[in-house]
Amino acid sequence: MKNIYDFEMPAVLRDFLNYMQTIKGKSINTIQVYFYDLRIFFRFLKIHRNIVDKNLEFDTIEITDIDIPLLKTVTLSDLYTYMSFVSNKRDNTSHARARKVASLKSFFNYLSTKAKLLDINPTIELESPKILKRLPRYLNFDESKKLLTSVTEANHEYSVRDYAIITIFLNCGIRLSELVGINLYNIKDNTLTVFGKGGKERSIPLNKACLQAIEDYMKIRPVNGLKDKSALFISRRNQRISKESVQKIVKRYIKEAGLDPQRYSTHKLRHTAATLMYKYGNVDIRALQEILGHESISTTEIYTHLDQQQLKEAVNKHPLSDFSVNIKM
Repeated sequence: MKNIYDFEMPAVLRDFLNYMQTIKGKSINTIQVYFYDLRIFFRFLKIHRNIVDKNLEFDTIEITDIDIPLLKTVTLSDLYTYMSFVSNKRDNTSHARARKVASLKSFFNYLSTKAKLLDINPTIELESPKILKRLPRYLNFDESKKLLTSVTEANHEYSVRDYAIITIFLNCGIRLSELVGINLYNIKDNTLTVFGKGGKERSIPLNKACLQAIEDYMKIRPVNGLKDKSALFISRRNQRISKESVQKIVKRYIKEAGLDPQRYSTHKLRHTAATLMYKYGNVDIRALQEILGHESISTTEIYTHLDQQQLKEAVNKHPLSDFSVNIKM
């Protein structure tokens, strides 16, 4: 993937991205989101201000000429027109629009309070679209066992490695980026140390299944000709396994397990781990928050609603749920 800083961009945007990464400690993935969101806004702004022809292909509009004088003209009305544009012209969901609002707020807050380039922040009154909370999709206990079994039954050159990968996903609930970033020295005294969003470090206890899977993998893990000797999981090219490779691995075994690869992904395995821990482990919600690395407890609390949802589904599936008789009065 092309480095985000290799793209052409105005100096004010580059300064903002540097600030968010080096001072605020945002991850490179978050920096990419800021760039793509703000690039869309800049292109819209040039069309909205009649700086470029409206018939020009949107994705070809240059943004390097965006400057402070132009940004000073941005009003709250412009921002709501922009939100209408991404909703109607680009089919953005409420989640995507909320993310764009967050990117705009961060950018204009930087310009007004940190860089001191704007006297007025037009995003102060900008509201984020309402997002309906959806319960996370996850594998149940039997489906999880079926997925692990599918790996052992594959019995190919990388089965032991793949089994360890999926075992860690299902037991530890770590993110994809955290898994590929595991180094050998991150495992010590039955504890795994990972670095989450913003480089935040957290420790996760490893259970018997994880320890056994890692031990088995270490017996066959390549040791010669490695491009990254510290990486735990090694690809067939003798380098640290990539996120894309792990995603393909998980999708393949989900399909081989007879599950729908369109419904489940590496992130759904994270949901699965959290759900199984909460449902079967009697885990305290604060402890679950620590394990998952959630910054806000409200993010973790979504798992507390699963049992209530299951009760509701059970009641609705009752054979008499649709049966009613008119009572004579």
